Amino acid sequence: MKLKEMTDIRLDESPYDAGGISFTKLQGNGNDFILIDEHRRVKVADSLKGSFAIQCCHRNFGIGGDGVLFLSPSDHADLRMRLFQPDGSEAEMCGNGVRCLAKYAWDAGMVGQCFEVETLAGIITLKVREIGGDFWARVEMGTPCFDRAGIPALGEGEFLMEPLEGFEVSAVNTGVPHAVIFVDDLMDLPIEDVAPHIRRSSIFPEGANVNFVRIGETFAVRTFERGVEGETLSCGTGSVASAAVARRMGMAGDEIFVETRGGPLLITFEGDRAYMDGPASTVYSGELSDEFHWDISQGL
Repeated sequence: MKLKEMTDIRLDESPYDAGGISFTKLQGNGNDFILIDEHRRVKVADSLKGSFAIQCCHRNFGIGGDGVLFLSPSDHADLRMRLFQPDGSEAEMCGNGVRCLAKYAWDAGMVGQCFEVETLAGIITLKVREIGGDFWARVEMGTPCFDRAGIPALGEGEFLMEPLEGFEVSAVNTGVPHAVIFVDDLMDLPIEDVAPHIRRSSIFPEGANVNFVRIGETFAVRTFERGVEGETLSCGTGSVASAAVARRMGMAGDEIFVETRGGPLLITFEGDRAYMDGPASTVYSGELSDEFHWDISQGL
């Protein structure tokens, strides 16, 4: 088939013209997101949000990102966040993503220094501040769930240091399901080869993000993310999960510094509740052109 014929088919089959939709690109420790502000009006119909995310997140044919954040009003909190991932699925929560949404809302004058965001994982409380001109947010991440039913994972009781795919794996839900694996060497670990088998293991009915952790004075964490289906530079819920498992097993105290490939996070615990402190910044703003289309049936 000739290139022009292929292009004509794509344009004819595209169910929606995205031209004129404005967006803002933000990042939290290299975990980057495309934010669509729907606070005043819906810009992408709910039935199209997954397909929209598939092509917007594509780093060659779209804007490029680890997900699309939709900011909208909430009946239960100050704002509502929905996150659609590069595979079109909707995630319950994202620690780096909610900081990026907080950064946008703060800059737009939508919120004060303390506010709440509604997510599929529940109401998230944030406190924001600027340190030396840099934006930081403290996110109340709730109580990590170690019970298998709440992760979810097959079986009963807690999931700690269980043999799986040649590793000793622990699991916890910190807004989304996470597998945590402690290793001695992160540099030479072939994450893209080994993580997918754990991420798609039948023991996790909804799949799981996979975190590899090297414990030291500062924790080093690399994360393979469900929905992105690859390693990201940082994962906020994954960093909390890694710290929570280490604390549960007596390997760490109530304050844990985490170094991700994209930058640092501070994870703290007050009783059973976890908190995450980290930065977020705006990369650029733009508007999708009339030439940007997507095919809801096929994506890319």
